[in-house]
Amino acid sequence: MAFITKYFTDLMNWIREHLSKPEMLASLFWIIVKIILIYIVARICIKIADKTIAHMIAARDKSPLKFDRRRTNTIGSLIHNLIAYTVNLICIMLILGQVGLNLGPLLAGAGVLGLAIGFGAQSLVKDVITGFFIIFEDQFGVGDVIQIDSFKGTVEEIGIRVTRLKSWTGEVHIIPNGNIKQVTNFSTYNSLAVVDVTIPHHMDIDDATQILKETVKHVQDLTEDIVKEPEVLGVQVVGTTDLKIRIIAECKPTRQFNVTRLLNIEIKKRLDSVQIETM
Repeated sequence: MAFITKYFTDLMNWIREHLSKPEMLASLFWIIVKIILIYIVARICIKIADKTIAHMIAARDKSPLKFDRRRTNTIGSLIHNLIAYTVNLICIMLILGQVGLNLGPLLAGAGVLGLAIGFGAQSLVKDVITGFFIIFEDQFGVGDVIQIDSFKGTVEEIGIRVTRLKSWTGEVHIIPNGNIKQVTNFSTYNSLAVVDVTIPHHMDIDDATQILKETVKHVQDLTEDIVKEPEVLGVQVVGTTDLKIRIIAECKPTRQFNVTRLLNIEIKKRLDSVQIETM
């Protein structure tokens, strides 16, 4: 107890001795001013970062590619935390420098630790950075049909480290973001259904074309997947015993397979009704 009392007594004597000097008071005043300025600048940087993140999230909400809102908010919160931690760390180090603490050994130790972590987690860092770019550049979203290398399916989840892709047969592919080199997105724009109808040589081409035009018009009335009237382009291939007439239909993204099947069914029914045999 006597030691503590003596310590505080010596401390108060030191403060009175140094604060009684005008130059020490001026030096202390400017140190306090610098510390306050450093703190204010740090707060301003964090506020600017928060507004930038909010603006990016709002811009993504207006994008044609729709993302899971909860995941977007999670990513926004994660980025805010990373920026806040970095800015606060720099702020603390600058403040410690103002009070006379030698930052050399501290920085050296942090550099060695960061280097060790970097070497040990290179693939993880690569996955995280790639994940950020995928999200911010709107390369694809949850629910989109995409192809990554040989894997094709619907995006179930876009993570910071991995992307989950479910194929139409039910398999779920978990792909590290760092391994994604090239992506084909089938959900961004309208797709095109292409049907080739084979008819015998003896059938009149004009009659066949008219029948097909009536049929595709009927198919458009049956489904909302077709966005504009299908076109009968005409003869695509002339064979030795038959002809192929091509039909195209612009439809909603990823719906071309359903539209193709429906066109095939209705065309077959129509040709059967007029007793025309398809080849």
